[in-house]
Amino acid sequence: MTKQIKLLMVDDEKRFRDTTQKILSKKGFDTILAESGEDALEKIVQNPDIVILDIKMPGMDGHETLAQIKKIKPDLPVIMLTGHGDKPSARQALVEGAFDYLSKPCDIDLLAEKIKEAHGRKDRSTAYEEAQVQDVMIPISDYTTIDETKTIREAIEGLKASFASKLATSQLMETGHRSILVVDTQGGVKGILTIRDMLEVIMPAYLSAPKPSLADSIEYSPMFWRGMFSAGVKQMKNKCIQEVMSPSPLSIEGQSNLMEAAYLMLCNDQRRLIVTVSGKTAGVIREQDLFFEMEKITNS
Repeated sequence: MTKQIKLLMVDDEKRFRDTTQKILSKKGFDTILAESGEDALEKIVQNPDIVILDIKMPGMDGHETLAQIKKIKPDLPVIMLTGHGDKPSARQALVEGAFDYLSKPCDIDLLAEKIKEAHGRKDRSTAYEEAQVQDVMIPISDYTTIDETKTIREAIEGLKASFASKLATSQLMETGHRSILVVDTQGGVKGILTIRDMLEVIMPAYLSAPKPSLADSIEYSPMFWRGMFSAGVKQMKNKCIQEVMSPSPLSIEGQSNLMEAAYLMLCNDQRRLIVTVSGKTAGVIREQDLFFEMEKITNS
């Protein structure tokens, strides 16, 4: 089992600290909280692997705290967080020894990837080793699933929950899945329900049927569309998921190369793939997971 990464989160906003700790804990990180630069220097004795440090704080700001951390632990990677419009200050932090910086509001998936990158590469001179699919996937335990016998109403409630952290605070964004895996009683993946699937179901059949040219002027009038969306959702909500879901995404082995994952997505018009390890479903790799890896490589 890989060693759990210990983080020291330094931020003067309590809501941001608490929300971030909760989400990062779900992702397997051990997070220590500090409310100020002074507090961080006291807690550095707990030997964190990574420091996440806000630049703008009352009292000792991020730059001063970074300087003191580097005196105590020169090789400790520090990821700086900065507000919009303060990027020059963040870039200065790189000169002062920070590993990297991210802007608030911060996408939690990108932050998690940056933490893993910093932990695996103590300095920028270390050669980059390409990740495998299983290194960047979302573990199945973190992905939203639902039993195949449930209704669309229940699926919508479950899918909304995947965005809960994003809605919780303006300072943190967690990338929602935009889909929910449909499973049987043994946990096997039977299909997938996406937001697009639901949009297709609420479309009246006559919209795609051949129509006389005269109907074009009626179709795009305000009166034509009025109430149509609500009616479609009400008709759909009690349908069984099996009636609406798409087939299960293609699968890929966890030790596969990321280029193979990209190839499968592009050639088969897939936005996500099921990841298997030793024949069992281990997680899901999405377009955005490949994007975060692209960002990492461009900055390596």
